[in-house]
Amino acid sequence: MSANGGKRAVVAALFANMGIAVAKFVAFIFTGASSMLAEAIHSAADSGNQALLLLGGKLSRREASDRHPFGYGRERYFWSFIVALVIFAIGATFAIYEGISKIRHPHEIDAPIWAFSVLSLGIVLESFSFRLAIVESRLIKGTSSWYRFIRQSRTPELPVVLLEDLGALLGLVLAMVALGIAVIFEAPVWDGIGTLSIGVVLAAIAAALAVEMKSLLIGEGLTYRDNESVIRAVEETAGVKRLIHIRTQYLGPEEVLVGVKVEFNGQLPLKELRTVIDEIEGNIKGVVPAAGPIYVEPGSATHE
Repeated sequence: MSANGGKRAVVAALFANMGIAVAKFVAFIFTGASSMLAEAIHSAADSGNQALLLLGGKLSRREASDRHPFGYGRERYFWSFIVALVIFAIGATFAIYEGISKIRHPHEIDAPIWAFSVLSLGIVLESFSFRLAIVESRLIKGTSSWYRFIRQSRTPELPVVLLEDLGALLGLVLAMVALGIAVIFEAPVWDGIGTLSIGVVLAAIAAALAVEMKSLLIGEGLTYRDNESVIRAVEETAGVKRLIHIRTQYLGPEEVLVGVKVEFNGQLPLKELRTVIDEIEGNIKGVVPAAGPIYVEPGSATHE
C-alpha cells in the first residue's frame, strides 16, 4: 500500500509540475519577472525530481544478486537523496542568485496579468498534488505528527513529495505577494526580494530532505514502537528465557533486516529448538510484516 501510494503521489506531482513549468516559462517571457523565472526553473527541476523518484522505484525492484544479496531496496533512498541535491543545486541556488541580481538591478514588470494568472493556476494544481500526497501519507502516518512522520517514515517518496509540494505552494504565494507589491507600489525591487525568498525556502527544504535521506542511506533501524513490539514478540515466545539483544536495519522501505540473540530455556533438543526459532520468526512477522530476512542466534548469559 505504501509503495503504490507513494507512486500515485509522485505521478500526480510529475504531471502537475510539468504543466506548471510550461505555464511559468510562458509567463516569464511576457513579464520578464525574475520570480516567474525562478518558479519556472523550480517547477522544471521538480518534474525531473519526480522522474528520478520513479526511476529509483523501478531500480529497487531488481532481483537480489551475488554482489547485492539483500537486493536493491536502497535505490529509493539514493535517488531521494539526489532529489534533495537537485532542489538545492538548481532550484535554491538559481533563485538566490537571480534574487540578489534583481535586487541590485531591478526592472519594471511587463504584462503582470500573465504572471498572476499563471501563479493562480499553479496554486490550484499544486494544491491538488499536495492534497493527494497528504491523503496517501495519512494511510501510513496514523496518529503521529507530521514532523514525526517525515522524520520516521521509511518510505522516502511521500516525505519528498510532501516537502516539494509545500515548498512549491510557499514559493507561489511568495511570488504572488512580491509581484503584487511590485506592481501596486511600482517597486520592482520586490520582484527580486520575492525571488530571493523562494530560494531560501527551497534551500531549507533541500537541507531537511538531505539530512533525512542521508540517515536512511546510512541505515536506520525500526522505529521505537516497532522495536518494542518485536522485543515483546520474542520474549513472549514459548521456550525463550530472555532476549539478549536485537539489531535491525531497513534494507528498503518494505524490507527490514532483523537479527536477535536469544537465550532459550534449558537444553532444548535440536528439533524443539528449530520449532521455537520458527515461532520467533513468525511472531516477529506478525508484528512487523516488513521484517525479513530474520536471523535468530542462540546465546547465553556468559556469551553476550
